[in-house]
Amino acid sequence: MSRAFVKDDAANEQVLVPPRAHLPPGTTNFVTSRGLALLNAELEDLKSQQKVLESGFEEATVRAPRLASLAEQIEALEDRIRTAKPVRPVDVPQDEVAFGATVTVNIAGQERRFTLVGVDEASAQEGRVAFTAPIAQALMGHRVGDTVKLQTARDRQALKILAIEYT
Repeated sequence: MSRAFVKDDAANEQVLVPPRAHLPPGTTNFVTSRGLALLNAELEDLKSQQKVLESGFEEATVRAPRLASLAEQIEALEDRIRTAKPVRPVDVPQDEVAFGATVTVNIAGQERRFTLVGVDEASAQEGRVAFTAPIAQALMGHRVGDTVKLQTARDRQALKILAIEYT
């Protein structure tokens, strides 16, 4: 068989490592206790995958790029965990919006509820907004009854704070 039809460069493939959520330079890596637990669980999962691959039966040319990718992911995650600064709800003022708050706001006649969390815990589907997001930044430090202006890509919106909860 001709060598032209054999893929022999698997070991030379570029390793693609999914990036961690963006944390602006100089920004403290605040995390909720839930967020820190999720990071630690993710680390354990990656290390388990690494062990399985290391003891696996795949060819070295197939296994090597996967192991390199896992090693980079583990390193990035360990760095994120090392820089994590847990914030407990009891450490923040209960009557104003701060990290960890679940906030209910009225936007154009509709109620929206979301929780301000660390960048790695953010999930729009779950109503979790990174504390670095513009909406979170606009709301922090305000109290129930305050109306906050938020500039979006399309327009300027008013958000009236209806409730603040910490759990």
